Amino acid sequence: MRIDIISIFPDYFAPLQLSLIGKAIEDGLLDVHVHDLRDWTHDRHRTVDDTPYGGGAGMVMKPEPWGEALDALLNSYGPVDDGHRPVLLMPSPSGRLFTQDLAIELADEPQIAFVCGRYEGIDHRVVEWARQRFDVTEVSLGDYVLNGGEVAALAIIESVVRLIPGVIGNPLSLVEESHSAATDHLLEYPVFTKPASWRGFDVPEVLLSGHHGRIAQWRHEQSVEITSQRRPDLLS
Repeated sequence: MRIDIISIFPDYFAPLQLSLIGKAIEDGLLDVHVHDLRDWTHDRHRTVDDTPYGGGAGMVMKPEPWGEALDALLNSYGPVDDGHRPVLLMPSPSGRLFTQDLAIELADEPQIAFVCGRYEGIDHRVVEWARQRFDVTEVSLGDYVLNGGEVAALAIIESVVRLIPGVIGNPLSLVEESHSAATDHLLEYPVFTKPASWRGFDVPEVLLSGHHGRIAQWRHEQSVEITSQRRPDLLS
């Protein structure tokens, strides 16, 4: 998979060189390109924002640098196979809620690009223009606002990349996770390891029994209980 990220803070993405994602890059499973939006500005201050039409607080990101950056990105892709348009994700608090199901969809894409807005957002004409050339999804991590799209992009990248075959050492560890289809999108059950007793807290006896049927039943019951307490909306 190829991932492109356009941001005014390219150093934000240094953590992608760490842990399993960094290893995936080393192993050739992932190709990451981070681009500085200011490289497509043409004034000595490298300006990327201006005051909003209609008034109001804050600044809006200008369309010209974004247009040139996305032009360059499209040119770097070369011919598009079978009319399949490249995926462009725009983190935004007004976007579609990011879910595990969407992560699974994106894990099958050969290339994904992220545009990381700042200030009051990107001039909306950029979104309209991009929809003619990319498969654009405005996506939100949840009902809150961040200073920019970088944190959201990092979270989405980690969620998607870990699903690529070969990134996680044991693929079975992806099966019984919170929000997975294999568990009916329930939250994950509690997990324990050695020692069996620690500071007055004991591992549930059923997990020491070696009875796989009873263990599976206990784990399912725990998942249902935790989901009903913390995310009852998922039970439907």
